[in-house]
Amino acid sequence: MTTLKQDAVDQWLETGLRDLWYPACPSSFVKEKPIAIDRLGTRIVLWRDHDGAAHALEDRCPHRGAPLSQGVILGDRLSCPYHGVEVRCDGTVTRVPGSPGCKLEGQRATRAFHVREQAGVIFLYNASAPVDEPPPLRLPAELSDDAAYSSFLCYIEWKCDYRYALDNVMDPMHGTFLHKQSHSMSEGDSTAKFSVRPTDDGFVFEKEGQRNVNFDWTEFADTGIQWMRLEIPYPKTGGPGGNFIIVGMCTPISPRLTAVFFWRVRRLAPGWQRDTWRFLYRNRLEARHWHVLEQDRVMLEQMPADAIQHENLYQHDLGIVRLRRHLRGLAQAQMDAAKAAAA
Repeated sequence: MTTLKQDAVDQWLETGLRDLWYPACPSSFVKEKPIAIDRLGTRIVLWRDHDGAAHALEDRCPHRGAPLSQGVILGDRLSCPYHGVEVRCDGTVTRVPGSPGCKLEGQRATRAFHVREQAGVIFLYNASAPVDEPPPLRLPAELSDDAAYSSFLCYIEWKCDYRYALDNVMDPMHGTFLHKQSHSMSEGDSTAKFSVRPTDDGFVFEKEGQRNVNFDWTEFADTGIQWMRLEIPYPKTGGPGGNFIIVGMCTPISPRLTAVFFWRVRRLAPGWQRDTWRFLYRNRLEARHWHVLEQDRVMLEQMPADAIQHENLYQHDLGIVRLRRHLRGLAQAQMDAAKAAAA
């Protein structure tokens, strides 16, 4: 078994940065019963109240640690199956049936997660300390402007570190080789020079002198939630809507398991063109896109866990280096803040 040499920053990053929004799971996962998922180094219970609003707590009863996900939904509360302790969505114990009035009642004793639901996904705020009101969830226009864009959510779990999945998207050149048989990535030059262009919320890593030919650029943005965006030119047989847009996000499940979210998007207002695109996607294009994702999955899952320790990077990897530096800088700042608060 390979033993990784981790520094403190790597250990901090392994379960995700704090004080950011993360996608947790597709909305369709949470129905009439509570469910348990592992995300961000924590077992989390998700449920819906009687109005359909989603809530999230650490899946641990503050009494004896029993799984709240096995309990009963009481609106915005869960009743623990072990001794009936009731915990509200803000983490407060509201009732201890076996010992009314005991000191546990009224305590905010369970970790709570703020929840937002948008673009077919439940998002969680990974707060470093309890907050009554989280910062707004700022998604790119492709996921927040339903009047201008139409999208399909693709959810998959890859057996790799989530940072390898991020690196994969921040590597436009791999499309020219790994996906060269794809109907949308068979064109363009197999050699290129790349540059980094800053944006208000992040940066764009792009090929110089080639645009709208292949997978030619990737944008990384940090708007309180970290997301990546790219465009792939589409032939007319792919239907209306211009370039095919992909918005991607990754959430760590465990050191070797990642929740991967990709939205496939076209810029189309409601009407016959949007209906045509959606019909074509479901009946012709979706299977092709899953084939491309399968190529990525196989490649990343076959990479050894310590691949990053044996790299020899070159000019095409400037975007990856920039992204890693950004993440490590945020992790170091959070670690320093945590130490200062403890002192």
